[in-house]
Amino acid sequence: MIDHDRLFKELISTFFVEFLELFLPEVVKQIDRNSIQFLPQEVFNDVTSGEKKEIDLLAQVRYQQQDTYFLIHVENQSYSQSEFAKRMFKYFARLYEKYDLPIYPVVIFSFDEPKRPEASNHAVKFTDLNVLDFNFKAIQLNQLSWRDYLTQQNPVAAALMAKMSIPISERPQVKAECLRLLITLKLDPARMQLISGFVDVYLRLNAQENQVFQTTADRMGLLQEEKYMEIVTSWELEGRQKGRQEGRQEGRQEGRQEAQEEIARNLLRECLAVELVVRATGLTVERVRELQAHLEEEQ
Repeated sequence: MIDHDRLFKELISTFFVEFLELFLPEVVKQIDRNSIQFLPQEVFNDVTSGEKKEIDLLAQVRYQQQDTYFLIHVENQSYSQSEFAKRMFKYFARLYEKYDLPIYPVVIFSFDEPKRPEASNHAVKFTDLNVLDFNFKAIQLNQLSWRDYLTQQNPVAAALMAKMSIPISERPQVKAECLRLLITLKLDPARMQLISGFVDVYLRLNAQENQVFQTTADRMGLLQEEKYMEIVTSWELEGRQKGRQEGRQEGRQEGRQEAQEEIARNLLRECLAVELVVRATGLTVERVRELQAHLEEEQ
């Protein structure tokens, strides 16, 4: 089962400024980028359902050239919920009471279905009085076309294109475009693997789609890129090796295992979560934990 909230939190917290630049350009203009501070995760008890609700991401930022602060609350919603807007208001009210700071609420609707626009307002009104009109910034990925983000030199775009509106027939092309954009960004290995792992989780291709992906990547000239083999370790090497002779395949798989483990060590040194390392490299959870234990012993 995919832990959607964790994957999105990892992506947005790592590339927070880039996320703001992509979706909230007017907000990012107002903040001192050196002031960004992620606050501890908030846990609220829902007295109605009896469940505990966790805030996904809460950042405190300072206005440019001012001593005043405000909060940016980012919530990922991976399924449609009829009263979600009301829940967002409850989060807002409790955070506002605790911190007594202005709050800019943002929701990423990351589900594939339904396609209808989700509500981004919660209101309480009477015939003679407008008591409450609460709004939040809604980013509904299945309402966005991946083609609109092809030219964005932004790592968040490279990742989130995989969750936008994609016709079934275009899945291999989108994965190739994500790879192309990722290579042009020239990120450090850990951040590159974070994004490639994110893309692979949400654009896992079958054998036929992998063939189309390979052809598309070759046509784009990506096979000659230095970073190509490193990125596709978790994507396509397994599929490419299946068609080779068994003896050669076995030897190449050993080399692939070594390459995957080296990438995993680098990601663990960057303190990335085990689950994300597993998805990025294709190694088993047990093997990644063994590598993590060895690194801890070395320290």
